[in-house]
Amino acid sequence: MLLRTILAATAAVTVLLVPATAAHAEPTTTAATTTAATTGAADTSGTAEATTAEAAAGANPVIVVGGLIGISIAYEPIAARLRADGYRVSIYQLPNLGFGDIRESARALSSYVDQVRAATGAAKVDLVTHSEGGLVSRWYVKFLGGADKVDRYVSLGSPQQGTYVANIINFLGLGSCAGIVACQQMSIGSGFLTDLNAGDDTPGAVRWTTVRTWQDELVRPVDNAALADGATNVLVQAWCPLRIVGHLGLVLDGTTYSVVRQVLAGAAIRPNCFAV
Repeated sequence: MLLRTILAATAAVTVLLVPATAAHAEPTTTAATTTAATTGAADTSGTAEATTAEAAAGANPVIVVGGLIGISIAYEPIAARLRADGYRVSIYQLPNLGFGDIRESARALSSYVDQVRAATGAAKVDLVTHSEGGLVSRWYVKFLGGADKVDRYVSLGSPQQGTYVANIINFLGLGSCAGIVACQQMSIGSGFLTDLNAGDDTPGAVRWTTVRTWQDELVRPVDNAALADGATNVLVQAWCPLRIVGHLGLVLDGTTYSVVRQVLAGAAIRPNCFAV
């Protein structure tokens, strides 16, 4: 009976741990025909809007890399914002819903990136990643040749140094994270994270940006979502102290999107605290 209770608790906490992900979409080559939208933009002047629209017109394809478990609609809001700003966007779901080995998910991402590059004729892509997707993408860049194929990397609430939430689930799962390999790998001190974080956090010529929030209930401590070695690390509340954004909210929040938009456009980071 005790074992059944522990396993039930493990399953419940696991559901809380894993963020929603998007469906594995075929590479898309169609950019939105609308002009750059002002929703979520940090700058409101006509000049800034024109600059962003011009940047989007000649920009790399953007791949939104989802996290662990979920449904496709979870990433459509941020994909729709990007399309409205003129970017060519596709959404990538991790294989096996991201439950398996993160390194295998990275190998699958490598193939997907090549598909997008072939379909669009682009030499490089930009990656906008959420939660586990940020770790998958980093492994791809660091160990699987992605440094030559990725221009910009943006992570939203990715446990770059692990999260104690995974450690707690690992404990409740009697040391196995209920058999979820990705959970084991996202535990602080895991062998996977030791390998990923050995040496340079930001290899290659990739432009690295992370976004984190104090209210992230799944990445604890919150600063574990940041990178060293020259990365641009944005804490939402450092700019907007009254902004409340949770882990899943990072893919919906207007202020967070204003940062993503600026990064992709190569603009200075000035989050819009009033964006919706």
